[in-house]
Amino acid sequence: MISDRYVSFNPFECSNRLSNSSCSEYLLEKKMDHMKKKASAVMVMTARGPERIVREGGSQAWVLNPANARKHEFLVTVQNQHNGKWGGATEPHGTAFLIGRISEVVPTTEEGSQGRYSIRISEYAKINIPYGWKGRNPVRYTTLDELDIDPEQLQFQPMPTVVAEPEVVMEEDPVESTNAPDAPAKQRFLTIPEAKAGLAATLGVSIDKIEITIKA
Repeated sequence: MISDRYVSFNPFECSNRLSNSSCSEYLLEKKMDHMKKKASAVMVMTARGPERIVREGGSQAWVLNPANARKHEFLVTVQNQHNGKWGGATEPHGTAFLIGRISEVVPTTEEGSQGRYSIRISEYAKINIPYGWKGRNPVRYTTLDELDIDPEQLQFQPMPTVVAEPEVVMEEDPVESTNAPDAPAKQRFLTIPEAKAGLAATLGVSIDKIEITIKA
């Protein structure tokens, strides 16, 4: 049996006893257990605002390991104002604005978001903590102690019993992309009758005078 001293996550000590893969798994498991005792949290940098997160029942659509995310008790959301206005972002950029108690981590139902996950919450509280997000990864694991958040001092509210269907928009991965465009609208193509009608109106002739030839 491995001594508890390995909770310090020293890879050199661990590797003396275990293979590289077993050592990595062991260290991750010990770190997750250690963080959970300290009110662990999944923190995300999101372009969705607080109203939309509450309406959708949580935060999505994230590329993460669901098994790891489920080991954490809280979700903390940080506002991303550098990804357009599609998500209804209302808080200052880089501000931690909402904390929620994680109820489940499930595959998202958003169209075009296969392989991504939704972090669902059972209750939430609004917060206002400036946070200097660094790096491009929009998901990270931390503790409330590190964020200087005391959940006992917050007034949590239950989530609405009826959750609206999420809009068909995908959370963008780049966190520091200041020129990220709004989520694109679906492209619609003209039918041949519509194209003929448009050409006829433009040229001032009847539709039967318009012929469209398609060469494969």
